Amino acid sequence: MSGIYIHIPFCKQACHYCDFHFSTQMGKKEAMVLALQKELELRKDSFAEETVQTIYFGGGTPSVLETEEINALIATVYAHYMVAANPEITLEANPDDLSKAKIEQLAATPINRLSIGIQSFFEDDLKLMNRAHNAEEAEACITMARTYFDNISIDLIYGVPGMTKERWISNIEKALAFQIPHISSYALTVEPKTALKKFIDKGLIGPVDDALAQEHHHILCERLQTAGFINYEFSNFGKEGYFSQNNTAYWLGKKYLGIGPSAHSYDGVQRGWNINNNPQYIKAINQGQLPMEVEELSKTDRYNEYIMTGLRTIWGVSLERIKEEFGAEFYDYLLEEANNKISKGLLIIEQGHLLVSKKGKFLSDGIAADLFRVN
Repeated sequence: MSGIYIHIPFCKQACHYCDFHFSTQMGKKEAMVLALQKELELRKDSFAEETVQTIYFGGGTPSVLETEEINALIATVYAHYMVAANPEITLEANPDDLSKAKIEQLAATPINRLSIGIQSFFEDDLKLMNRAHNAEEAEACITMARTYFDNISIDLIYGVPGMTKERWISNIEKALAFQIPHISSYALTVEPKTALKKFIDKGLIGPVDDALAQEHHHILCERLQTAGFINYEFSNFGKEGYFSQNNTAYWLGKKYLGIGPSAHSYDGVQRGWNINNNPQYIKAINQGQLPMEVEELSKTDRYNEYIMTGLRTIWGVSLERIKEEFGAEFYDYLLEEANNKISKGLLIIEQGHLLVSKKGKFLSDGIAADLFRVN
């Protein structure tokens, strides 16, 4: 079981916090879609043994594509890959793209899961982030989408400067009122070279408060758990049967193929990533070349990666898998390093799995880093 990720590197405007690869120049969109189809064709042999369980359109903003372009890309996957009988096919979408007509068109494609970038239901937050939609569009698009799609996820951002506890609770309550089955929620992070970083450095926006973000996350976990959601990964909450299959496969170390500029791939041993330049990507693909760098992962790299992703999930780190895949040396090292965290109540061992406790949840990335091995 594996997945195909297709990166659509276009956005109408740049969000102040985003450091993903995208362009606001749509002139090369048609050429890009043809190049994405060509890359899918060029890489079919590397995935010949795999059954594709998930197809994920990420970005950027995939909802800027016409439905004909989406259909063409999905048809290319089906033409060259072995696809499961009922794959999860997700499209990331922005509220300003989701008119009633667009949602109806998407519902007629093989897309069966929408991931909508709401981020906040409040105008002040959306302006601070420089989102392309407004609060009214945020609510209207979910109402319309629910008529046509059962499997809907929305994104919410917490820890935003000026976002009070009350406003954050109100954001969560508004999301719950729509009775959607999945919510992804992230702390606002200040990445270098973003507009947000410049504004904070100049004092135009207040700094991000880690203590506030931790409080927001705690409120989120408590409220969503009460509403019947399972916090199956640090930032992801789903009702039973509605976990993201695409993301779950990634956290569990399954193989995936990344198509498009800046997209990453993983085959269990190697990690590859495409060039993050749209014109250079298109040129290389049109010449039949893969503009990709590849890194061979050492046993230590793979161990560290499994610790990092595993501790963020409800499945934790399988001690049996550590012993079988990495050997006694890694197994003994992990238990020795984990003991201190266990005694502090930050980690627990349950049914042969090492898990982050409720107390340690917000610190999971730091806890994982302390368990890493250095070559």
